Amino acid sequence: MKYTSMILGLSALIPSSLAAQVIVQTDAYSWHGDTVTQGEYEAIAVSPRQIVSTYHAKPGYYMGIEPEWRLKNDISDYPALSTPNVMHQAIYNMGLDEMVNAVEPDTTLRTGAAWGGVWTRDVSYSILLSMAYLQPEASRISLMRKVDSKGRIIQDTGSGGAWPISTDREIWTIAAYEVYKATGYRKWLEYIYPVIKRSLDDDALVAIDEISGLVRGETSFIDWREQSHPRWMQTADIAQSETLNTSVVHVKALRVLADIARELGHISESALYAERAQSIADAINEYLWMPDKGYYAMYRYGRDYKILNPRAETLGESLAILWNIASPERARLITENNPTTPFGVGIFYPQIADMPPYHNNALWPWVASWWAMANAKVGNEQGVMEAVGSVFRPAALFCTNKENFVLDNGDIATELNSSNMLWCLAGNIALTHKILFGINFEVDGLAFHPFVPEALAADRSLTGFRYRDAILDITISGYGDEIKSFKVDGRETGPFVRGDIKGRHRVDIVMADNKLPEMKVNRVANKKAPVTPMTRLSGSIFEWNPIGDVDHYEVIIDGRRVARTRTTTYDASVPGEYQLIAVMADGTESFASEPLSTRKVMLIEMPGEAAVMQSPEVAYPAEEPIAGYSGNGFVETDHTTGNIDVPVTVDRDGDYVITLRYANGNGSVYTENKTAVRTLNVDGKRVGAVVMPQRGEGNWNDWGWSTSQHVKLEKGTHLVTISFEPENENMNMSTNHALIDAIKIVGL
Repeated sequence: MKYTSMILGLSALIPSSLAAQVIVQTDAYSWHGDTVTQGEYEAIAVSPRQIVSTYHAKPGYYMGIEPEWRLKNDISDYPALSTPNVMHQAIYNMGLDEMVNAVEPDTTLRTGAAWGGVWTRDVSYSILLSMAYLQPEASRISLMRKVDSKGRIIQDTGSGGAWPISTDREIWTIAAYEVYKATGYRKWLEYIYPVIKRSLDDDALVAIDEISGLVRGETSFIDWREQSHPRWMQTADIAQSETLNTSVVHVKALRVLADIARELGHISESALYAERAQSIADAINEYLWMPDKGYYAMYRYGRDYKILNPRAETLGESLAILWNIASPERARLITENNPTTPFGVGIFYPQIADMPPYHNNALWPWVASWWAMANAKVGNEQGVMEAVGSVFRPAALFCTNKENFVLDNGDIATELNSSNMLWCLAGNIALTHKILFGINFEVDGLAFHPFVPEALAADRSLTGFRYRDAILDITISGYGDEIKSFKVDGRETGPFVRGDIKGRHRVDIVMADNKLPEMKVNRVANKKAPVTPMTRLSGSIFEWNPIGDVDHYEVIIDGRRVARTRTTTYDASVPGEYQLIAVMADGTESFASEPLSTRKVMLIEMPGEAAVMQSPEVAYPAEEPIAGYSGNGFVETDHTTGNIDVPVTVDRDGDYVITLRYANGNGSVYTENKTAVRTLNVDGKRVGAVVMPQRGEGNWNDWGWSTSQHVKLEKGTHLVTISFEPENENMNMSTNHALIDAIKIVGL
């Protein structure tokens, strides 16, 4: 094979001293000199404009068994990197080369070679990583594409009908502000403020859990439900889960809104949004921190009672560090305890045993870039090196910025993949600009905080870095995280460049060569958790099927662990909500089983029920009967049907859970944006939102349970009202429709 022969010839020409210079090495691969080696495979940077690789693990899957990257586009308008390590320079240039490919003729940013169009989360994370300043106009136009006709941020993907099952659209807020910091355009700030305010105000009413204060909804970008949840979880369960990542995004978005409000002179609003941000940050630290593990839990889940999914989730952990939600002590612990496999950090850990690689059992390089930046902020030198290596390894071996990789073997054979991925190339570039050169965008200028691991010590330059009305030529030498000298045009100054600088200037940085404190990396083998137990109630006995290779089971009642057993039955005569976790000998836990309640259920039929649909919002044969409902029929709700009032009588004072039995056949479980959202009121007082996700295109005979609300009721009769409020408008806007069969009330 010609590339194998070429590489063998090139290897012979590399000086032995350079070839032996190991930069990153794990049990899976090594980056040494200008070469990346993984077992029998090898990639060599022939020059800053070319990488060749022998990788061929999946013939027929990888397009081109003999991969090669050659610079194709003119990248002279972008910051030119000069560094002694040719592999570093080539991978950086690959990022710029593929960035040029990603700019569409309409000046929007393409998501990937296989994915056309602008997606809210993809483009926003990419903008935050490096597109805000490298492609400010394309970033601005792309963000504007993700604002709907009501002036709200669009949640364009998510299980069961997008928002509010998924609520990470607020990442748009942070990206939009990054564009402002990069450009200084005041009109842009004035444009984004009402968009952000409307969106966060709606989320405050619909997506914030009234008890914990955490944000409800799917974990940001991990939007294939079985890929990160137990199979029993319906989309309504996902909508009601409380996630680390999405909560962190909301904290930062609210802080950004507070900053913008203050800058525009809205002082009282600024204080309000800052307070909201702190409330969610406090909830994250109260409910999701796991002292025994030294990192945050991925999410809280369940039905009437919530429990932790104790998996580590890398993007959420990283952003909690970078956005100052984790304290300095917790930030250090996270970088030392988040599990790191030989190929790098997974999207989450441990993996789901009976699920193929995509979000599960996978590494996504753009997430690894955030992890590298988080480690740099904390000062974890080895953590930075292994994170950088986990981005450079696949870029070199596959000669493109692929979207994701199998965590078991580093291959690209996941459920979906693409070359030239926007957020991955943006993360690739960010490693150089934001870590090694330490460039951080502030409202009034550039702040420099370089972090240069000793293994990457070198004289480097970044020529032609465009910033507002200036062009900067930046040099840096040495290593460490302390600056010995910072000069602008030969004059010693603080590590800051003012935002009003104009023309061409030289910035020279000399690092102090300071030794960094010794910190660890939690190196582990990739691991699969036990399968989720299958449980059932047989009279007053809670029982389950045995699971192989499990040390014991833990019984949960009402969200609390009450027993450890090696049997397969448990006495369930005490009323409660029962779940089970399977635990391996090393402590690795399965998901909890589906909650099964032994409490008394009160099911209340809806008044004025019908058996056919007639809403103008739905394309469905008129007069065709619906099946599967209880009682005499159902009540139909859409934009125009008005409030639904249901009298409810309870026989004691106490805490209750209210849930709706509903049908929504307006779209697939996986696509579309026709979630039905309503507000629940009791005796004229707002309780919170209820969400009725899509259950399948045309599946009007498939009935399920909405999200629920906890409420205190006194003994007697109460009026439950289901209303449509402005904040309940979904992303579709034309169809916000469901059938409601009954109200379920459970006393706790």
